Amino acid sequence: MSPAFSTIVLALAPLVSAHAVLGPEPAAVAQEHPLITPSPTLPDPVTRTVHRKRGILDDLKGDVNSVLSGLGSNVPSYVASGVPNFFQDFPVGEDVRKSLGLDDSQVSALPTSVLNVPSYGNWTNQGWNLRFRGNVYKQPNISEEKLNDLANIFLIDTSVEELPPDQANQARNLTAAIFVLQQSDENVTFNLQPAPTAGASGEQGGGGAVTPNGGSQQIRFPYETTTQGDFDAFVHIDGNGLAAGNNTSNIQRLNVYTEGSDIGNATSYLVPPTGLTIISDIDDILRITKIYQPKEGLLNSFARPFVQWENMPNIYANWSRSIPDFHFHYLTTTPEQVTRNYMDFIYKTYPGGSFDTRPLNFSDVQATLSIRKYLLNKIFETYPERKFILVADTSNSDVMKDYPQMVTDFPGQVQCIFLRNTSATDDGDRFPYDTSGFKDLDRNTYMFFKVPDDLTNLDIQNGQCLNASIPQNLTFGYQGLPFGINLGSGAVSPMYGTSTLMGILMAGFAVAFMV
Repeated sequence: MSPAFSTIVLALAPLVSAHAVLGPEPAAVAQEHPLITPSPTLPDPVTRTVHRKRGILDDLKGDVNSVLSGLGSNVPSYVASGVPNFFQDFPVGEDVRKSLGLDDSQVSALPTSVLNVPSYGNWTNQGWNLRFRGNVYKQPNISEEKLNDLANIFLIDTSVEELPPDQANQARNLTAAIFVLQQSDENVTFNLQPAPTAGASGEQGGGGAVTPNGGSQQIRFPYETTTQGDFDAFVHIDGNGLAAGNNTSNIQRLNVYTEGSDIGNATSYLVPPTGLTIISDIDDILRITKIYQPKEGLLNSFARPFVQWENMPNIYANWSRSIPDFHFHYLTTTPEQVTRNYMDFIYKTYPGGSFDTRPLNFSDVQATLSIRKYLLNKIFETYPERKFILVADTSNSDVMKDYPQMVTDFPGQVQCIFLRNTSATDDGDRFPYDTSGFKDLDRNTYMFFKVPDDLTNLDIQNGQCLNASIPQNLTFGYQGLPFGINLGSGAVSPMYGTSTLMGILMAGFAVAFMV
Protein backbone atom coordinates (compact mmCIF):
# COMPACT_ATOMS: atom_id res chain seq x y z
CA MET A 1 0.00 0.00 0.00
CA SER A 2 1.51 3.34 -1.04
CA PRO A 3 1.95 6.15 1.54
CA ALA A 4 -0.46 8.41 -0.38
CA PHE A 5 -3.08 5.65 -0.43
CA SER A 6 -2.63 5.04 3.30
CA THR A 7 -3.01 8.75 4.00
CA ILE A 8 -6.29 9.02 2.13
CA VAL A 9 -7.74 5.92 3.81
CA LEU A 10 -6.84 7.42 7.20
CA ALA A 11 -8.43 10.71 6.17
CA LEU A 12 -11.73 9.06 5.29
CA ALA A 13 -11.98 6.34 7.92
CA PRO A 14 -13.78 8.57 10.50
CA LEU A 15 -16.23 9.70 7.85
CA VAL A 16 -17.65 6.51 6.40
CA SER A 17 -20.40 6.21 8.99
CA ALA A 18 -21.87 9.49 7.71
CA HIS A 19 -24.53 9.64 5.02
CA ALA A 20 -23.14 9.15 1.54
CA VAL A 21 -24.36 8.96 -2.00
CA LEU A 22 -23.16 6.86 -4.89
CA GLY A 23 -24.00 7.82 -8.43
CA PRO A 24 -25.58 11.09 -9.62
CA GLU A 25 -24.70 14.43 -8.07
CA PRO A 26 -27.21 15.66 -5.50
CA ALA A 27 -29.82 18.12 -6.66
CA ALA A 28 -29.31 21.82 -6.11
CA VAL A 29 -30.29 22.99 -2.63
CA ALA A 30 -33.39 25.15 -2.42
CA GLN A 31 -32.76 28.78 -1.58
CA GLU A 32 -33.71 30.13 1.83
CA HIS A 33 -34.72 33.62 2.82
CA PRO A 34 -31.68 35.76 3.60
CA LEU A 35 -30.82 36.37 7.23
CA ILE A 36 -29.93 40.00 7.82
CA THR A 37 -27.59 40.74 10.70
CA PRO A 38 -26.79 44.40 11.49
CA SER A 39 -23.15 45.47 11.22
CA PRO A 40 -21.47 46.21 14.54
CA THR A 41 -20.31 49.77 15.20
CA LEU A 42 -17.53 51.01 17.42
CA PRO A 43 -17.09 54.61 18.58
CA ASP A 44 -13.45 54.52 17.54
CA PRO A 45 -11.98 51.85 15.24
CA VAL A 46 -8.80 51.59 17.26
CA THR A 47 -5.72 50.30 15.49
CA ARG A 48 -4.55 47.02 16.93
CA THR A 49 -0.85 46.39 17.01
CA VAL A 50 -0.26 42.72 17.72
CA HIS A 51 2.95 41.90 19.55
CA ARG A 52 3.92 38.28 18.96
CA LYS A 53 6.80 36.40 20.47
CA ARG A 54 8.85 35.56 17.39
CA GLY A 55 10.22 32.18 18.41
CA ILE A 56 10.86 29.33 16.01
CA LEU A 57 7.89 26.99 16.29
CA ASP A 58 8.17 23.22 16.44
CA ASP A 59 9.94 21.80 13.44
CA LEU A 60 7.60 19.37 11.71
CA LYS A 61 9.78 17.85 8.99
CA GLY A 62 8.09 15.67 6.41
CA ASP A 63 7.41 14.94 2.78
CA VAL A 64 4.25 15.40 0.72
CA ASN A 65 2.63 12.46 2.52
CA SER A 66 2.96 13.94 6.00
CA VAL A 67 -0.35 14.32 7.81
CA LEU A 68 -2.03 16.68 10.20
CA SER A 69 -3.95 15.69 13.28
CA GLY A 70 -5.70 18.94 14.22
CA LEU A 71 -8.34 19.02 11.48
CA GLY A 72 -10.57 16.22 12.64
CA SER A 73 -9.11 14.04 9.89
CA ASN A 74 -5.70 13.29 8.47
CA VAL A 75 -5.06 15.22 5.28
CA PRO A 76 -1.78 15.62 3.37
CA SER A 77 -0.18 18.84 4.52
CA TYR A 78 0.22 20.44 1.13
CA VAL A 79 -3.53 20.11 0.58
CA ALA A 80 -4.63 20.98 4.10
CA SER A 81 -2.62 24.16 4.34
CA GLY A 82 -3.01 25.37 0.79
CA VAL A 83 0.77 25.72 0.69
CA PRO A 84 2.89 22.91 -0.75
CA ASN A 85 4.87 21.03 1.87
CA PHE A 86 8.05 22.07 0.05
CA PHE A 87 7.31 25.62 1.26
CA GLN A 88 7.74 24.55 4.90
CA ASP A 89 10.76 24.58 7.16
CA PHE A 90 12.83 27.12 5.25
CA PRO A 91 16.25 27.71 6.82
CA VAL A 92 16.67 31.00 8.65
CA GLY A 93 19.47 33.03 10.19
CA GLU A 94 22.21 30.91 11.72
CA ASP A 95 21.16 27.81 9.77
CA VAL A 96 21.76 29.66 6.51
CA ARG A 97 25.11 31.03 7.65
CA LYS A 98 26.31 27.58 8.65
CA SER A 99 25.04 25.89 5.50
CA LEU A 100 26.97 28.40 3.38
CA GLY A 101 30.11 28.34 5.54
CA LEU A 102 30.14 32.10 6.21
CA ASP A 103 32.06 33.67 9.07
CA ASP A 104 31.12 36.84 10.95
CA SER A 105 33.41 39.11 8.92
CA GLN A 106 31.93 37.89 5.65
CA VAL A 107 28.39 38.49 6.91
CA SER A 108 29.29 41.99 8.18
CA ALA A 109 30.59 42.95 4.75
CA LEU A 110 27.29 42.15 3.02
CA PRO A 111 24.88 45.03 2.25
CA THR A 112 21.55 45.15 4.10
CA SER A 113 18.31 44.71 2.14
CA VAL A 114 14.65 45.07 3.06
CA LEU A 115 11.51 43.24 1.97
CA ASN A 116 8.73 45.83 2.25
CA VAL A 117 5.22 44.35 1.94
CA PRO A 118 2.45 46.59 0.48
CA SER A 119 0.17 47.28 3.42
CA TYR A 120 -2.89 49.19 4.62
CA GLY A 121 -3.67 52.01 7.02
CA ASN A 122 -6.77 52.94 9.01
CA TRP A 123 -8.34 56.09 10.43
CA THR A 124 -8.70 56.66 14.17
CA ASN A 125 -9.58 59.64 16.36
CA GLN A 126 -5.88 60.50 16.33
CA GLY A 127 -5.59 60.44 12.51
CA TRP A 128 -4.11 57.95 10.06
CA ASN A 129 -2.18 54.90 11.26
CA LEU A 130 -0.20 52.98 8.62
CA ARG A 131 0.91 49.38 8.99
CA PHE A 132 4.58 48.79 8.18
CA ARG A 133 5.36 45.14 7.49
CA GLY A 134 8.45 43.37 6.14
CA ASN A 135 11.84 41.83 6.81
CA VAL A 136 15.45 43.02 7.04
CA TYR A 137 18.07 40.62 5.68
CA LYS A 138 21.42 40.21 3.98
CA GLN A 139 21.83 38.39 0.68
CA PRO A 140 24.91 36.12 0.65
CA ASN A 141 26.96 35.73 -2.48
CA ILE A 142 26.24 32.16 -3.56
CA SER A 143 27.88 30.54 -6.58
CA GLU A 144 25.70 29.23 -9.39
CA GLU A 145 26.91 25.71 -8.69
CA LYS A 146 25.88 25.99 -5.05
CA LEU A 147 22.52 27.54 -6.00
CA ASN A 148 21.88 24.62 -8.34
CA ASP A 149 22.53 22.17 -5.51
CA LEU A 150 20.23 24.07 -3.16
CA ALA A 151 17.48 24.51 -5.77
CA ASN A 152 17.48 20.79 -6.56
CA ILE A 153 16.35 20.13 -2.98
CA PHE A 154 13.00 21.70 -3.88
CA LEU A 155 12.44 19.93 -7.22
CA ILE A 156 10.68 16.61 -7.83
CA ASP A 157 11.76 14.22 -10.62
CA THR A 158 13.89 16.89 -12.28
CA SER A 159 16.83 19.21 -11.62
CA VAL A 160 17.85 22.77 -12.40
CA GLU A 161 20.23 21.43 -15.03
CA GLU A 162 17.28 19.87 -16.89
CA LEU A 163 15.11 22.98 -16.88
CA PRO A 164 14.96 25.51 -19.76
CA PRO A 165 17.38 28.42 -19.14
CA ASP A 166 14.69 30.91 -18.09
CA GLN A 167 13.15 28.45 -15.63
CA ALA A 168 16.56 27.50 -14.25
CA ASN A 169 17.31 31.19 -13.63
CA GLN A 170 14.01 31.66 -11.81
CA ALA A 171 14.65 28.58 -9.68
CA ARG A 172 18.07 29.91 -8.72
CA ASN A 173 16.66 33.38 -7.95
CA LEU A 174 13.95 31.94 -5.73
CA THR A 175 16.48 29.72 -3.97
CA ALA A 176 18.66 32.76 -3.32
CA ALA A 177 15.62 34.52 -1.81
CA ILE A 178 15.19 31.59 0.59
CA PHE A 179 18.83 31.40 1.68
CA VAL A 180 19.14 34.88 3.20
CA LEU A 181 20.41 36.05 6.55
CA GLN A 182 17.68 37.75 8.58
CA GLN A 183 18.91 40.72 10.61
CA SER A 184 17.69 41.23 14.16
CA ASP A 185 17.75 44.41 16.28
CA GLU A 186 17.78 46.69 13.22
CA ASN A 187 16.15 50.11 12.97
CA VAL A 188 14.27 50.92 9.77
CA THR A 189 13.37 54.33 8.35
CA PHE A 190 10.78 54.97 5.62
CA ASN A 191 10.05 57.88 3.31
CA LEU A 192 6.41 58.32 2.24
CA GLN A 193 5.35 59.94 -1.06
CA PRO A 194 2.02 60.18 -2.95
CA ALA A 195 1.75 57.20 -5.33
CA PRO A 196 0.58 58.00 -8.89
CA THR A 197 -0.12 54.41 -10.03
CA ALA A 198 -0.41 50.88 -8.72
CA GLY A 199 -1.41 47.67 -10.45
CA ALA A 200 -2.88 46.75 -13.82
CA SER A 201 -6.59 47.07 -13.22
CA GLY A 202 -7.40 48.39 -16.65
CA GLU A 203 -8.09 51.99 -15.65
CA GLN A 204 -5.84 54.96 -15.07
CA GLY A 205 -3.93 54.68 -11.81
CA GLY A 206 -4.77 51.06 -11.09
CA GLY A 207 -6.76 49.69 -8.17
CA GLY A 208 -9.67 51.39 -6.47
CA ALA A 209 -7.52 54.19 -5.09
CA VAL A 210 -6.47 57.78 -5.76
CA THR A 211 -3.25 59.77 -5.56
CA PRO A 212 -3.43 62.03 -2.48
CA ASN A 213 -2.54 65.72 -2.53
CA GLY A 214 0.07 65.23 0.18
CA GLY A 215 1.43 62.77 2.69
CA SER A 216 5.17 63.21 2.12
CA GLN A 217 7.11 62.55 5.32
CA GLN A 218 9.79 60.42 6.94
CA ILE A 219 8.91 57.71 9.47
CA ARG A 220 11.38 56.02 11.79
CA PHE A 221 9.89 52.66 12.73
CA PRO A 222 9.61 52.71 16.54
CA TYR A 223 10.67 49.09 17.15
CA GLU A 224 13.78 47.11 16.30
CA THR A 225 13.43 44.06 14.07
CA THR A 226 12.72 40.71 15.72
CA THR A 227 15.18 37.84 16.05
CA GLN A 228 14.06 36.74 12.57
CA GLY A 229 14.40 40.18 11.01
CA ASP A 230 10.67 40.95 10.90
CA PHE A 231 8.94 44.26 11.55
CA ASP A 232 5.15 44.61 11.77
CA ALA A 233 3.21 47.36 13.51
CA PHE A 234 0.80 50.23 12.91
CA VAL A 235 2.45 53.64 13.22
CA HIS A 236 0.78 57.05 13.38
CA ILE A 237 1.59 59.27 10.38
CA ASP A 238 1.08 63.02 9.91
CA GLY A 239 -1.73 64.34 7.72
CA ASN A 240 0.46 66.64 5.60
CA GLY A 241 -2.24 67.15 2.96
CA LEU A 242 -3.88 63.71 3.22
CA ALA A 243 -7.67 63.64 3.23
CA ALA A 244 -9.12 62.79 6.64
CA GLY A 245 -10.54 59.28 6.80
CA ASN A 246 -13.81 60.50 8.33
CA ASN A 247 -14.27 63.00 5.50
CA THR A 248 -13.61 60.92 2.39
CA SER A 249 -14.57 57.58 0.85
CA ASN A 250 -11.43 57.54 -1.29
CA ILE A 251 -8.62 55.06 -0.72
CA GLN A 252 -5.32 56.97 -0.85
CA ARG A 253 -2.11 55.46 -2.25
CA LEU A 254 1.30 56.13 -0.73
CA ASN A 255 4.66 54.90 -1.96
CA VAL A 256 6.76 53.65 0.95
CA TYR A 257 10.50 53.84 0.30
CA THR A 258 12.91 52.16 2.70
CA GLU A 259 15.91 54.34 3.39
CA GLY A 260 19.21 52.73 2.42
CA SER A 261 17.69 49.92 0.33
CA ASP A 262 16.99 50.16 -3.40
CA ILE A 263 14.62 47.18 -3.40
CA GLY A 264 12.76 47.87 -0.16
CA ASN A 265 9.90 49.83 -1.74
CA ALA A 266 6.15 49.22 -1.75
CA THR A 267 2.79 50.94 -2.26
CA SER A 268 0.47 51.11 0.73
CA TYR A 269 -3.18 52.12 1.04
CA LEU A 270 -5.00 54.40 3.47
CA VAL A 271 -8.45 52.81 3.68
CA PRO A 272 -11.37 54.73 5.25
CA PRO A 273 -13.52 53.12 7.98
CA THR A 274 -16.49 52.24 5.74
CA GLY A 275 -16.70 50.73 2.26
CA LEU A 276 -16.01 47.45 0.49
CA THR A 277 -12.82 45.34 0.61
CA ILE A 278 -12.07 42.18 -1.34
CA ILE A 279 -9.72 39.68 0.33
CA SER A 280 -8.40 37.36 -2.35
CA ASP A 281 -6.27 34.26 -2.23
CA ILE A 282 -3.80 33.93 -5.14
CA ASP A 283 -2.87 30.30 -5.82
CA ASP A 284 -5.34 28.43 -8.06
CA ILE A 285 -7.76 31.34 -8.08
CA LEU A 286 -5.73 34.18 -9.63
CA ARG A 287 -2.91 32.09 -11.08
CA ILE A 288 -2.44 28.47 -12.15
CA THR A 289 -0.55 26.68 -9.39
CA LYS A 290 -2.01 23.16 -9.08
CA ILE A 291 -1.10 23.06 -5.42
CA TYR A 292 -2.77 19.64 -5.17
CA GLN A 293 -0.23 18.12 -7.60
CA PRO A 294 3.15 18.48 -5.85
CA LYS A 295 5.39 18.14 -8.90
CA GLU A 296 3.36 20.58 -11.00
CA GLY A 297 2.73 22.90 -8.08
CA LEU A 298 6.42 23.08 -7.34
CA LEU A 299 7.42 23.82 -10.92
CA ASN A 300 4.66 26.41 -11.27
CA SER A 301 5.78 28.12 -8.07
CA PHE A 302 9.51 27.63 -8.27
CA ALA A 303 10.58 27.71 -11.90
CA ARG A 304 7.87 28.51 -14.43
CA PRO A 305 6.56 32.02 -15.10
CA PHE A 306 3.33 32.78 -13.26
CA VAL A 307 0.27 32.32 -15.49
CA GLN A 308 -3.15 33.84 -14.82
CA TRP A 309 -6.11 31.51 -14.33
CA GLU A 310 -8.27 31.89 -17.44
CA ASN A 311 -9.87 35.37 -17.70
CA MET A 312 -9.87 36.12 -13.97
CA PRO A 313 -7.97 39.42 -14.53
CA ASN A 314 -10.96 40.66 -16.56
CA ILE A 315 -13.30 39.95 -13.64
CA TYR A 316 -11.12 41.90 -11.20
CA ALA A 317 -10.56 44.72 -13.70
CA ASN A 318 -14.31 45.10 -14.17
CA TRP A 319 -14.87 45.20 -10.41
CA SER A 320 -12.11 47.77 -10.04
CA ARG A 321 -13.63 50.00 -12.76
CA SER A 322 -17.28 49.64 -11.78
CA ILE A 323 -17.18 49.66 -7.95
CA PRO A 324 -16.13 53.01 -6.48
CA ASP A 325 -13.43 52.98 -3.81
CA PHE A 326 -13.03 49.18 -3.89
CA HIS A 327 -10.10 48.09 -1.73
CA PHE A 328 -8.16 45.07 -3.04
CA HIS A 329 -6.28 43.00 -0.47
CA TYR A 330 -4.31 39.88 -1.42
CA LEU A 331 -3.72 37.27 1.27
CA THR A 332 -1.36 34.37 0.64
CA THR A 333 -0.01 31.91 3.19
CA THR A 334 3.16 31.54 1.13
CA PRO A 335 6.26 32.38 3.23
CA GLU A 336 7.39 35.97 2.98
CA GLN A 337 10.80 35.03 1.53
CA VAL A 338 9.26 33.90 -1.75
CA THR A 339 6.47 36.45 -2.16
CA ARG A 340 8.26 39.00 -4.34
CA ASN A 341 7.25 36.96 -7.40
CA TYR A 342 3.65 36.99 -6.16
CA MET A 343 3.62 40.75 -5.69
CA ASP A 344 5.24 41.35 -9.08
CA PHE A 345 2.68 39.10 -10.78
CA ILE A 346 -0.29 40.76 -9.06
CA TYR A 347 0.82 44.30 -9.84
CA LYS A 348 1.32 43.41 -13.52
CA THR A 349 -1.94 41.45 -13.88
CA TYR A 350 -4.51 42.55 -11.29
CA PRO A 351 -5.60 45.76 -9.54
CA GLY A 352 -3.05 47.17 -7.15
CA GLY A 353 -3.70 46.43 -3.51
CA SER A 354 -2.31 45.64 -0.10
CA PHE A 355 -0.80 42.26 0.80
CA ASP A 356 -0.55 39.79 3.64
CA THR A 357 1.98 36.94 3.63
CA ARG A 358 3.13 34.32 6.11
CA PRO A 359 5.70 35.72 8.58
CA LEU A 360 8.79 33.68 9.40
CA ASN A 361 7.57 32.65 12.85
CA PHE A 362 4.68 30.75 11.19
CA SER A 363 7.18 28.24 9.89
CA ASP A 364 5.67 24.76 10.11
CA VAL A 365 2.52 23.00 8.92
CA GLN A 366 0.53 23.46 12.11
CA ALA A 367 1.32 27.18 12.20
CA THR A 368 0.50 27.52 8.49
CA LEU A 369 -3.03 26.34 9.24
CA SER A 370 -3.50 29.16 11.77
CA ILE A 371 -1.93 32.04 9.86
CA ARG A 372 -4.84 32.66 7.46
CA LYS A 373 -7.34 33.06 10.30
CA TYR A 374 -4.88 35.27 12.20
CA LEU A 375 -4.45 37.58 9.19
CA LEU A 376 -8.18 37.59 8.42
CA ASN A 377 -8.97 38.54 12.01
CA LYS A 378 -6.40 41.32 11.88
CA ILE A 379 -7.91 43.12 8.90
CA PHE A 380 -11.52 42.56 10.02
CA GLU A 381 -10.71 43.99 13.45
CA THR A 382 -8.92 46.94 11.87
CA TYR A 383 -12.05 47.85 9.87
CA PRO A 384 -15.08 46.86 11.98
CA GLU A 385 -17.46 48.92 9.80
CA ARG A 386 -16.29 47.72 6.37
CA LYS A 387 -17.88 44.92 4.34
CA PHE A 388 -15.73 42.14 2.87
CA ILE A 389 -15.79 39.93 -0.23
CA LEU A 390 -13.82 36.69 0.33
CA VAL A 391 -12.41 34.83 -2.70
CA ALA A 392 -10.43 31.56 -2.81
CA ASP A 393 -10.73 27.92 -3.95
CA THR A 394 -11.74 24.58 -2.45
CA SER A 395 -8.23 23.09 -2.39
CA ASN A 396 -7.45 24.97 0.84
CA SER A 397 -8.95 23.25 3.88
CA ASP A 398 -8.13 26.30 6.01
CA VAL A 399 -10.19 28.45 3.63
CA MET A 400 -13.10 25.99 3.80
CA LYS A 401 -13.04 26.30 7.58
CA ASP A 402 -12.03 29.94 8.06
CA TYR A 403 -14.22 31.71 5.50
CA PRO A 404 -17.58 30.53 6.89
CA GLN A 405 -16.25 31.04 10.42
CA MET A 406 -15.67 34.73 9.64
CA VAL A 407 -19.43 35.09 9.07
CA THR A 408 -20.03 33.88 12.63
CA ASP A 409 -17.14 35.74 14.23
CA PHE A 410 -17.86 39.09 12.52
CA PRO A 411 -21.63 39.34 12.02
CA GLY A 412 -22.70 41.57 9.14
CA GLN A 413 -19.21 42.13 7.73
CA VAL A 414 -18.93 39.29 5.20
CA GLN A 415 -20.90 40.38 2.13
CA CYS A 416 -20.02 37.52 -0.26
CA ILE A 417 -17.90 34.37 -0.36
CA PHE A 418 -16.75 33.06 -3.78
CA LEU A 419 -14.96 29.71 -4.03
CA ARG A 420 -13.61 28.12 -7.19
CA ASN A 421 -14.41 24.40 -7.13
CA THR A 422 -11.03 23.07 -8.23
CA SER A 423 -12.04 19.40 -8.07
CA ALA A 424 -14.86 20.14 -10.54
CA THR A 425 -12.60 21.96 -12.98
CA ASP A 426 -9.28 20.11 -12.68
CA ASP A 427 -9.20 16.32 -12.66
CA GLY A 428 -5.77 16.54 -11.04
CA ASP A 429 -7.40 17.63 -7.77
CA ARG A 430 -8.39 14.28 -6.26
CA PHE A 431 -8.76 15.42 -2.68
CA PRO A 432 -12.10 16.00 -0.96
CA TYR A 433 -13.25 19.35 0.35
CA ASP A 434 -15.44 19.94 3.39
CA THR A 435 -18.55 22.13 2.94
CA SER A 436 -19.97 21.54 6.44
CA GLY A 437 -19.05 25.06 7.55
CA PHE A 438 -21.58 26.53 5.12
CA LYS A 439 -24.57 24.60 6.43
CA ASP A 440 -26.01 27.35 8.62
CA LEU A 441 -25.08 30.32 6.41
CA ASP A 442 -27.54 32.32 4.35
CA ARG A 443 -27.30 30.54 0.99
CA ASN A 444 -27.55 33.79 -0.95
CA THR A 445 -24.22 34.97 0.50
CA TYR A 446 -21.85 32.43 -1.06
CA MET A 447 -21.23 30.70 -4.36
CA PHE A 448 -19.10 27.78 -5.51
CA PHE A 449 -18.16 28.36 -9.14
CA LYS A 450 -16.22 26.65 -11.93
CA VAL A 451 -15.02 29.37 -14.33
CA PRO A 452 -14.46 33.14 -13.98
CA ASP A 453 -17.42 33.94 -16.23
CA ASP A 454 -19.69 32.53 -13.51
CA LEU A 455 -18.92 35.76 -11.62
CA THR A 456 -20.02 38.13 -14.39
CA ASN A 457 -23.09 40.33 -14.01
CA LEU A 458 -23.23 39.91 -10.23
CA ASP A 459 -23.96 43.12 -8.32
CA ILE A 460 -21.57 42.34 -5.48
CA GLN A 461 -21.56 45.97 -4.36
CA ASN A 462 -25.18 45.54 -3.30
CA GLY A 463 -24.81 41.99 -1.98
CA GLN A 464 -25.75 39.86 -5.02
CA CYS A 465 -23.47 36.86 -4.49
CA LEU A 466 -25.31 33.98 -6.13
CA ASN A 467 -25.60 33.32 -9.86
CA ALA A 468 -28.83 31.31 -9.99
CA SER A 469 -27.74 29.55 -13.18
CA ILE A 470 -24.75 27.91 -11.41
CA PRO A 471 -25.75 24.68 -9.56
CA GLN A 472 -24.39 24.59 -6.02
CA ASN A 473 -25.01 20.93 -5.06
CA LEU A 474 -23.67 21.29 -1.53
CA THR A 475 -24.07 18.32 0.83
CA PHE A 476 -22.53 20.11 3.84
CA GLY A 477 -19.93 17.42 4.40
CA TYR A 478 -16.95 16.00 2.53
CA GLN A 479 -17.40 16.24 -1.24
CA GLY A 480 -15.34 15.44 -4.31
CA LEU A 481 -14.78 11.78 -3.34
CA PRO A 482 -14.35 8.96 -5.90
CA PHE A 483 -17.38 7.60 -7.79
CA GLY A 484 -19.43 10.72 -7.01
CA ILE A 485 -19.52 9.94 -3.28
CA ASN A 486 -20.47 12.93 -1.12
CA LEU A 487 -20.87 12.99 2.65
CA GLY A 488 -23.00 15.25 4.80
CA SER A 489 -26.53 16.06 5.86
CA GLY A 490 -27.45 17.15 2.35
CA ALA A 491 -26.38 13.88 0.75
CA VAL A 492 -28.76 11.12 -0.29
CA SER A 493 -28.95 8.15 2.10
CA PRO A 494 -26.22 5.57 1.47
CA MET A 495 -26.91 2.62 -0.79
CA TYR A 496 -24.32 0.50 0.99
CA GLY A 497 -23.29 -0.26 4.55
CA THR A 498 -20.25 1.16 6.26
CA SER A 499 -17.92 -1.77 5.57
CA THR A 500 -18.91 -1.94 1.92
CA LEU A 501 -18.52 1.81 1.53
CA MET A 502 -15.09 1.67 3.16
CA GLY A 503 -14.02 -1.00 0.71
CA ILE A 504 -15.25 1.04 -2.24
CA LEU A 505 -13.44 4.15 -0.99
CA MET A 506 -10.22 2.21 -0.49
CA ALA A 507 -10.46 0.71 -3.96
CA GLY A 508 -11.22 4.09 -5.48
CA PHE A 509 -8.29 5.81 -3.90
CA ALA A 510 -6.05 2.89 -4.76
CA VAL A 511 -6.93 3.41 -8.41
CA ALA A 512 -6.58 7.17 -8.13
CA PHE A 513 -3.26 7.36 -6.34
CA MET A 514 -1.34 4.17 -7.15
CA VAL A 515 -1.30 4.59 -10.91
